[in-house]
Amino acid sequence: MAEDDRQTLELKDAVKLALEESRVIVPGIQALFGFQLVVVFNNRFDELFGAVAQRLHLTALVLVALSCVLLLTPAAFHRAAGNAIVSRYLLKVAARFIGWGMVPLMLAISIDVGLVGYAVMGSEGVGIAMGSAALVVNSCLWFVFPRWARRRHEAGA
Repeated sequence: MAEDDRQTLELKDAVKLALEESRVIVPGIQALFGFQLVVVFNNRFDELFGAVAQRLHLTALVLVALSCVLLLTPAAFHRAAGNAIVSRYLLKVAARFIGWGMVPLMLAISIDVGLVGYAVMGSEGVGIAMGSAALVVNSCLWFVFPRWARRRHEAGA
């Protein structure tokens, strides 16, 4: 990549972008959380899932709630620190909370995919395979690929 293909953001723009990133993810998480809540009150939930699967669903629900809280923290922190002030520290806090918020979301999605796989196919093995595949794909795309791409870019490839 040519040197003029890159541009360093000003601090205020970098903070604005980080806060927008966390806010963009939250509506999807809230929708997922809503669906997870509704499922529990469906008559088929008790029929379809035994105690272990119900506890897994509860775990996924708690993980989604945790993810939402972590992703909303940078905006709350910014408001508490004063909306008119941006700092490298705020940018660092926002980036960390966004990264941390993606971990429980990844785990919750993987659990949910596994539970849906089990519900549709009627096989624990299929559910475990689908949930595991979701975990591998999400971790590769959200964590491994960005680090690999950054290293490759920094090496000048």
